[in-house]
Amino acid sequence: MIAKIPVLVTGGAGYIGSHAVLALKDAGWPVAVIDNLTTGFRFALPEDVPLYEGDIEDAALLARIFREQGIKAVMHFAGSIIVPESVENPLKYYHNNTAKSRALIDAAVAADVPHFIFSSTAATYGIPEVSPVTEDSPKQPINPYGMSKLMTEIMLGDVSRAHPINYCALRYFNVAGADPQARTGQSTAGATHLIKVAVEAALGKREHVGVFGTDFGTPDGTGVRDYIHVSDLADAHVLALEHLIAEPTESLTMNCGYGQGFSVLEVLDAVDRVTNRTIDRRLQGRRAGDPDSLISDNRRIKATLPWQPRYADLGTIVEHALAWERRLSELRPA
Repeated sequence: MIAKIPVLVTGGAGYIGSHAVLALKDAGWPVAVIDNLTTGFRFALPEDVPLYEGDIEDAALLARIFREQGIKAVMHFAGSIIVPESVENPLKYYHNNTAKSRALIDAAVAADVPHFIFSSTAATYGIPEVSPVTEDSPKQPINPYGMSKLMTEIMLGDVSRAHPINYCALRYFNVAGADPQARTGQSTAGATHLIKVAVEAALGKREHVGVFGTDFGTPDGTGVRDYIHVSDLADAHVLALEHLIAEPTESLTMNCGYGQGFSVLEVLDAVDRVTNRTIDRRLQGRRAGDPDSLISDNRRIKATLPWQPRYADLGTIVEHALAWERRLSELRPA
């Protein structure tokens, strides 16, 4: 039986972080959160979860949290995630995602925190030559976002060899959906995630959905991506933490996806079916650096963890995203 140690979730009031908090709490883990609330929301957290409003670069604050909460593991979600913005403002991403991660890792080492789980990304692969993509595929990021995450993975590898800390880097594919009980979901205004954008359009919050590129080498000409339900992803983090505790000298890097892909048009068709409406689609040119297809090879995570996805169905993902979008309208009326 794995002892449930206190966990600090950075960026825990954000989209994926808040689902990780729920997954930990639902499984009985003691949890605390640090979030500067620039893109996170207090309403995304249960009221009994301690929230420290502050920055992961604040060494004194981190030392206090580690001491007050007895933290023995970190789940690190805090950071910036918009790819085009990273191209326009690379220093912001190297600061928020790399320099601040270095400060957080430094604080964890100083406080003798033995376990660290990192929110990484499939953007570390760049434009892969082969899809599905394995963890051993070349890491060739084509934007500062992907590079800033890869640099943090490299730091964790080096630190784990020099200090008594092990880590798991989880490389996400396209995260979507919301908590099945509508306790939290994607809440950021102006979000760029396709399913979020599509359900907003279905509810009249956007006039249309842009389809960026119709000339990809895919069956219908639109980009194919591997969509993973955010609650299944959160469950993977809890199982990864259990593995790190059980195997304290082992570190892991694993893809998080279902190993199947859907095109942009297939996703929009699914939203039309679930909502019984037809979304206005605007065909536009492809964006620089968008690969034709990006699908995970998830054999490693399936072999390493007892991970059994519960929501690996596109219609279910859309239904949960839609339910949260309606709930969000109640929490934050226009």
